[in-house]
Amino acid sequence: MEISSSCPEVVEMFEWATRRALRWAHPGGTRGPVDADETRPEGTGEGVYLPSYWAGYAHRSGFYSRDFVHQLPAAHLLGLDEANLTMLKCFAASATKDHGYHPVWAFNFDGSYLSLDYRGPDDFVREVPAVFELVEAAEAAYRWTGDRSYVEDPVLWAFYRHATGEFVELHGGGGPVARGTGGGIFQGTATYNELDGEPLAEAGDGIAAQYRAYLAMAALARARGEDGEPYNRAARRLRDHFARFWGGYGAGQIRGYTTGGDPVTGWGQENSFFMPLKGIMPAGPRNEAYLDYVDAQASGPGRPPNIEALTYLPDLFFRNGRPATAWKWMREIFAARDLPHVAGGRNGDYPEVAFTLVGQVVEGLLGVRPDAPSGEVTVEPALPPGIDRLEVSGIPVGGRRIAVRHDRGTTTVTDPGPGVPLRVTAIFADGSR
Repeated sequence: MEISSSCPEVVEMFEWATRRALRWAHPGGTRGPVDADETRPEGTGEGVYLPSYWAGYAHRSGFYSRDFVHQLPAAHLLGLDEANLTMLKCFAASATKDHGYHPVWAFNFDGSYLSLDYRGPDDFVREVPAVFELVEAAEAAYRWTGDRSYVEDPVLWAFYRHATGEFVELHGGGGPVARGTGGGIFQGTATYNELDGEPLAEAGDGIAAQYRAYLAMAALARARGEDGEPYNRAARRLRDHFARFWGGYGAGQIRGYTTGGDPVTGWGQENSFFMPLKGIMPAGPRNEAYLDYVDAQASGPGRPPNIEALTYLPDLFFRNGRPATAWKWMREIFAARDLPHVAGGRNGDYPEVAFTLVGQVVEGLLGVRPDAPSGEVTVEPALPPGIDRLEVSGIPVGGRRIAVRHDRGTTTVTDPGPGVPLRVTAIFADGSR
């Protein structure tokens, strides 16, 4: 892909991020260490790597589900579709009944379990939101690529069904929300926020990711020629449950429930900002006030210490119609790339930083929404003040590569390849198409 813009900063950002992200990729057949981590930098041996890429700490020889799902769109944009499908299959195949339908949290690049995070079938890292985000990521990959493997592969399809069916039944405690144990990450936590140590049985990021997984599953079922309406109904029931039992706004917004059934409010990082990120929080004044609260907390006393937590914020604000705030966070993340990371090295050494910036330029600023299986693409410009013109060429949608350019008030989509072109819909600020 190539970028041009009236804003030199976004060009520098995109070019740095694409170069940096591609450095984290492994072609299939690469040989390298396995089970390397901060305690064993050389690992415990050598393996033959699958097509894959770093998704997690660069001093560990593997990829993590949480990072993978957030990096997947950019990995597609960078030509890493084989790695996306291969890595997803690793997670899907590991979500067995013996594992309580939890996918294993981390894999070595050769497809074996990363021993730092896996001690046995009853003792491995598991976090509820990851189960559901893997389903959402699969649907996104299908929309970008049109690859029927995402809807026809039996291992993947079994995982989607278990994640939105048996997993919820097994871990729902008789209710509609998948629950954690209230213990640590090796006991099964309800939230991605590993820092607070709160005994949460239900968390805002868990319920929000579950909601999005139902919507994704409805789309995947329809793509298979099956009825997706049961999953849409499940999404509506969960949204109604959220509206009824997860009330409040701003600092008073409920973001979880303890194992004792007590509601938890205040700032909880991921279990706070995933609710508007995934769309389970209804639109309207309450949502707008809550977005102000999230921005204020993340900018001040509630700022996450780890840069990777901040990488969700541009997505959050783009999806809620606040491109200026989203761009503010992209700029802040990029500016911090050479600062020390809390786990060692520099922030820019954390792969999620580069991958997400690539995706946020294309999906966020350009507003590209693919539907490769239908031969369609929608673009909705989201240029903030300071960016008057932005163009990225070579964007892969299905088997085609398109160029999208936004000038103030004008959108141009070019599909230079032979054959049947993509059908394009442009959505403008006034809602016109």
